[in-house]
Formats: sequence, C-alpha cells, structure tokens
Amino acid sequence: MTIGLQHLSTTRGATLTGTEAGEAAVRAPRVGNRALFGGLALLTAMIVLLDMGSGDELRIVPLLVVVPALVSVFATIRQTVGVASWIMVVAVTSRLVTGGTFWDITSSVVFTVLACFLGVGACALRIRHATEIARLRSAAVALQRQILRPLPIVTDQVVADGTYAPIEEDRLVGGDIYEVVQSPYGTRVIIGDVQGKGLPAIGAGFAVLGAFREAAIREPSLTGVVDALEDAVARHNAFSAQTGEIERFVTALVLGFDGDGRVQAVNCGHLAPHLLHENVARPVPLRRTSVPLGLAELSSEARVTERLDFPAGATLLMFTDGVTEARDAAGTFYPLDTRLGRLAQLAPRELLDALHRDLEEFSGGVRRDDIAVLAVRRTPSGASCGPTPAGHGAKRAAEAFSGR
Repeated sequence: MTIGLQHLSTTRGATLTGTEAGEAAVRAPRVGNRALFGGLALLTAMIVLLDMGSGDELRIVPLLVVVPALVSVFATIRQTVGVASWIMVVAVTSRLVTGGTFWDITSSVVFTVLACFLGVGACALRIRHATEIARLRSAAVALQRQILRPLPIVTDQVVADGTYAPIEEDRLVGGDIYEVVQSPYGTRVIIGDVQGKGLPAIGAGFAVLGAFREAAIREPSLTGVVDALEDAVARHNAFSAQTGEIERFVTALVLGFDGDGRVQAVNCGHLAPHLLHENVARPVPLRRTSVPLGLAELSSEARVTERLDFPAGATLLMFTDGVTEARDAAGTFYPLDTRLGRLAQLAPRELLDALHRDLEEFSGGVRRDDIAVLAVRRTPSGASCGPTPAGHGAKRAAEAFSGR
C-alpha cells in the first residue's frame, strides 16, 4: 500500500464501489419471488378455505389486507406491488361474491385498496430511507478512512499493521488514534487514546492526528514533534471551553525509527509496548514516562526521549487500554502478558488476528472501550529507499508480516 495521491484515489474508487454496493443491497430482495408468491398462494388458499368453513357470520378473507404491510418490511417495491395486487383481487372478488348492501361492498373495497396502497407506500419509504442511510454511511467511510488510514502502511524503515475496533460497531473511528509518517528524519509512529468517548473525543483525536502529520515531517527531534502535539491539544481544549465542552487529555506513545536498529520513544502517559522476538514476548520498560498530552502545565519536567532495542526480525506491539482493560464475565482483566507469551511464535498478521479473537472470546463479545493494536516490524532488508513503486509496498508488507 503506497502513501499519497495513489492511496487517496484508490480510497475514492473503493468508496464509490461501496456506495453502489450499499444501495444495491438495500434494493435487493431478501426473499426470492418463488418463495414469496408460493407462500402467498398457500396463505390465500388457507384463508379462503377457513372463510368458506366459517359461514356468513365470520368473514376471514378481509384479514388478508394486512399482508402487504407485513411484506413491505422485507420485500422490494415490485414484490410488494405484486402482493398488494393479488390481495386486492382476492379480497374484492370475495366481497363481491358474498354480496351485501352497496355501501357495505363499497366501504370494504375502498378499505382494501387503501390498505394495499399504504403497504406499497410504506415499502417505498423504507427503501428510500435505507438508501439514504447507505449513502451517508459511505460518505462517513470516505471521511473516516482519510482520518485513520487503512493498514498496513509501508515506509523505508518499517511495516506497520494492526487491528482497530471502536466500542461502537456502527462507527469506523473511535477515541483511539494511530498514524505512521515517513519523514526526512525516519519513520514517526504514534498510537494514542483520547480521554472519554463519543464525538468530542473523536474531535480531540483529529486535532492530534493533524498536528502529528505536520510536525512529524517538520520537526528534526522527536521531542519537537511531541511539543507540537501538546500545543495542538491545548488549542483544542481552549476552543472546547469556548463551546461549553470539557477539556480532554490524550495518552500517547510516539516512536521514531531511523533505521539503525534502535528506536527513539517519548511516552506521554501511555501503556508501554511489548517486544516479540525469538518466540518470546516481553514488555519494554519505559522509565521516563511523562504526563499525557494536554497536561504539560501540571508537570515541571520536560519530555525526553528514550532509546529502545529493535533487533532484526522482532515485532514491536503497541496497544491502547481497550486491550488491557478488557474483562470477562467475572470482572477479571485480560492477562495480556500471559496470552502474548502463547502467541509469540506467530507471524505478526497471525498474531494480530489471534489476539483479536482471544479478546472477543475472553470478554464474551462485550466491548467496554475502543481497541487499537499496532504491530511494527522492520522493512525487509534489501528493500530500496525512496518512493515505493506501485505494487511493491504490498509485497514488502507480505514479506514482513509472514515472518520472513
């Protein structure tokens, strides 16, 4: 996967396809014509036979007028029109055969026709509303995918893949954030967790991501990048205060990869990463953890960088507290260190999938917080630097995450 205009145009193309697919799914029949009209014929026969057996005191055929309304919930407009037409023929014919006064027959016919038209109208409104929702959903996908880019991302120094699962399944973006940027100073990576949930938390996350993308390329030092992020959160909080929203902070882990086999890290109140190497998983000790972004005024200590070992073939696993704070039915927290020890022999992509499945099984599918996991691996040796040729990024990603 390349980064830049090619990625943007690919995303736009996928969005158009997604919009068309969503609208087609809304208009597609959920029940085949053979099953629908076969069932309708059987129901009609049963109702008519019951009506004939009940005599003139109890008329059952008029109950068929509810069928178009029921069918409109799942059928297409064409199917609903067919069902309504059939019901009108059967109900009106039955009423004319049984006889009665002029006003009784007229009122029954009018009521039947009106009920059938209402069923068709309800179906049309349902499909129209669902189509609008599908279009809005596609637009949201296009916007949110430009905010949190799809993974994996390949740079000259690393290949980053991951898992992202917002607490609200109908959204693609939550309060957790990540980004990978190729800069003149190497690759800069961030993973963070915004305080709180909902749209205000997403807004703070957007502010951090925008500042990171700019500062990662502009600032020579990793602490300079973090200072820019601190300023962005402070400005966002000042604007939030003007609009009556609460101020928020962001825990973040910012890493810099320069290709020398070691990594620079600035930890702003975030969870320490884990290093998986030679089938062993161990937490990486970070001894200079500072306050989260947005709270620098509460600390007199300046943020500093630490150096981490990152040997060839190793995987650096970063995550948010949605992983460590996942709980089972008894309230027990997810034992990440133990579970990673069992998964350390897996290739990175298999590790991410296995970890996600294990989290779902452990928590019983109950998600209490957003979940973000990034697995970073050094770019395969021998890969050329500079712009990535078309199609070569996917090859490099496959090589890195297959464990080779």
